[in-house]
Amino acid sequence: MQVQFKVNGKSTSLDLPTNTLLVQALREHLNLTGTHVGCDTAQCGACTVILNGRAVKSCNMLAAQASGSEITTIEGLAQADGTMHPMQAAFKECHGLQCGFCTPGMVMSAIDLCQQHPNATETEIRELLEGNICRCTGYQNIVKAVQQGAAAMAA
Repeated sequence: MQVQFKVNGKSTSLDLPTNTLLVQALREHLNLTGTHVGCDTAQCGACTVILNGRAVKSCNMLAAQASGSEITTIEGLAQADGTMHPMQAAFKECHGLQCGFCTPGMVMSAIDLCQQHPNATETEIRELLEGNICRCTGYQNIVKAVQQGAAAMAA
């Protein structure tokens, strides 16, 4: 089946089996391996991407369902000169990562969170990120990063 979408600003057309998951199309066909596969059950959030402006778990969606959509992966956040997106910079500055496995999905979810709830409290951030699991950090620095990223995105 022919699937067309715009990924990180570039129009893409792929000929895929009908049962191809969006995460497989991104990783295996477009070589965008920053989107991680963690659980295959939409529990951990490591596969989160932005689809038409909203965070979605790409392991829980067929590539065909994304046809005609605009997708942003972690690779598409930085500017052409390498300047990090404010949320990426906040995660780096606040030490909001350790092993880094959950980080791409966490950053993508945090961006959506801040766009939908720009003044979220610490409690709200924790609740709104509950679909993203981090097994290393204890979340304290992730929450700080989201707060700092939100302020930078609003500026």
